[in-house]
Amino acid sequence: MKKTIVTLLICLIFTGLHAQNIFSPSKNIKVTFDINKKGQPTYQVFYKNKAVVLPSTMGLSIKDAEDLTHNFEVVNTENLSFSESWQPVLGEQSSILNTYNQTRIYLNQKETNNKLNIVFKIYDEGVAFRYEFPLDNTVNYFTVSNENTQFNLTNNHEAFWIPGDYDSQEYAYNKTKISDIDNSKIDLNNGVGLKSITSQYRVQSPLMLKSSDGLYINIFEAAVVNYPIMHLDVDVNNFQFTSNLVPNALGDKAYLRTPSVSPWRTLMVSDDARDIVSSKMILNLNEPNKIEDTSWIKPMKYIGIWWEMHVGLSTWDYAGSQNAQNAGTAFGEMIPSGKHGATTENTKKYIDFAAKYGFDGVLVEGWNTGWEDWYGKWKEDVFDFTTPYPDFDIEEISKYAKSKGVKMIMHNETSGSVANYERYLDRAFTLMQTYGYPAVKTGYVGKIIPRGEFHDGQTMVNHFNFVAQRAADFKIMINSHESVRPTGYHRTYPNYIAAEAARGNEFNAWSNGNPPDHETILPFTRLLGGPMDYTPGIFEIKMNTYDSTKTEQVHTTIAKQLALYVTMYSPLQMAADLPENYQKHLDAFQFIVDVPLDWQNSIYLEAEPGEYLTVVRKDKNTERWFLGAITNKDPRKTSISLDFLTTGKKYKATLYLDGKDADWKDNPKSYQIITKEVTSKSDLKLKLAPGGGAAISFELID
Repeated sequence: MKKTIVTLLICLIFTGLHAQNIFSPSKNIKVTFDINKKGQPTYQVFYKNKAVVLPSTMGLSIKDAEDLTHNFEVVNTENLSFSESWQPVLGEQSSILNTYNQTRIYLNQKETNNKLNIVFKIYDEGVAFRYEFPLDNTVNYFTVSNENTQFNLTNNHEAFWIPGDYDSQEYAYNKTKISDIDNSKIDLNNGVGLKSITSQYRVQSPLMLKSSDGLYINIFEAAVVNYPIMHLDVDVNNFQFTSNLVPNALGDKAYLRTPSVSPWRTLMVSDDARDIVSSKMILNLNEPNKIEDTSWIKPMKYIGIWWEMHVGLSTWDYAGSQNAQNAGTAFGEMIPSGKHGATTENTKKYIDFAAKYGFDGVLVEGWNTGWEDWYGKWKEDVFDFTTPYPDFDIEEISKYAKSKGVKMIMHNETSGSVANYERYLDRAFTLMQTYGYPAVKTGYVGKIIPRGEFHDGQTMVNHFNFVAQRAADFKIMINSHESVRPTGYHRTYPNYIAAEAARGNEFNAWSNGNPPDHETILPFTRLLGGPMDYTPGIFEIKMNTYDSTKTEQVHTTIAKQLALYVTMYSPLQMAADLPENYQKHLDAFQFIVDVPLDWQNSIYLEAEPGEYLTVVRKDKNTERWFLGAITNKDPRKTSISLDFLTTGKKYKATLYLDGKDADWKDNPKSYQIITKEVTSKSDLKLKLAPGGGAAISFELID
């Protein structure tokens, strides 16, 4: 049941008004809004009377018109207090509290009479504000050429950052002082296929920061709709960040009309890191669910024909790229290479494995024609998303999967040709309906078509949101890869079940990989905006198993791979390794079989960005709890109180732990499994190996 409480107060404010204070419900956070001598809107942020953001200017530059940055006066304000609880379709908890104080400030630009509203929502965990462009007499069309939102910080904080790349977020995080942010000093070639970095001093949001006196600060955005993604330009000398909007092919940032709004600009702050990682502020800032019947939106645990391509055992293409060039484009003229992974026979093996262990779905990549000549060609019409290769019998496979109680997951790689995908979209979704595919993994590898557009621009934001909306009409769930990073839009369209939009597990197969601290940073950055399809569960850690010349490996222990199913929230989780590798470790694989994907409650017990994370979650449908604990390259000892368990009840705890000699680099496959009886009064002492973790299930026995 949804409960809403709103208190509204309207105040007329005259031109002479200056500073106005807005408080969070707890009073711990204060925002001071003001108009300076130039008529510029400014704001400051305080946490427990300590300055977090110094006076920072606000506003936008408008193409061929007066900029909305100066010469403003306040004409009135509107204040309200709001509180509601709402229930997500899928989530980390079954009910979410949305409580804030809001102030809407009505501005008028002298001489031009242009109107601009700035709306603040102050939560106990942070501040959000956005620009509103009201309708004034007639509809006004305008072009945003820049946004001038500043975040003027107080000191040289420690920052967890990746380069401000308009086309990719697939970077390992850097941990430096703000003054040391410099894209020219980092490895930009670590497996990232497409790079569009146009500034030496630009980073992406969400940006995680920590002050020397123990404040945790996060700069991000929410509800990005019909607007480009916000990156951040850095003044490394003055510790100041300024919004940088991703341009389109013409260099413009956003095409808007009145009435419309910008995304929310957010700043979370706390002296407890757990408040940041557990926050639902980004989700709360999005519009409520627009899908009436959500019964078809369900969590999915899946396996798939995917990792075998990354480790070189098979290929996406049917005939090989050289064969395709020699023989033409029609697959009937090609000679099969013999390495194609997406065959009917191979798919049935995966279906059998999924059925045996109770998995919901099987993903198959490389099932459709076009893979021989696709990568890096910037071609308009690579895929038609409906024509299978001759060795993939889509009808037979669908019937076989149905007989085994397994759902198939579609794969639509667009090769960045978005215009082509939109032309085929309804036909692709109709094919999925015909053969009973409830979900699709979309891919956007390569430069975007329409040519000149970036992955993070307004055109692509609109595309990703449109695909989710159109998929809802077909009752299909979306899992996007190489997309813009989520900003909570899955509240509005909960069929947008997951996304990649960060450096995923596959980079461990063919690059320098993801350092051991990577998974301890992502929950403080990428995952704040929505679930991530990280593809955990790799048991065969070292790639020289497949090729003796390879030196690549996964930078975790097996126990940490298990813990990721709890620490990296997603209602769509892949057991990414090969079935034969799980057969070698069925005792450890049992945790992947058991762990649910939809939760009644989640409690972040310990958290420190870049170092460690411990979270426990309760299954939405049973009395079972599951705990995940991970660490970075350093070993860690910790004691966990089990006071979250029901008082007076006994539980069977199954602990999947690092072995005594485990180490992510030297001995990653060493693990131990222990069972014991526990209660809410018990404490568990855990020892995590370097790059290690612990995964625990708690089953009610009394």
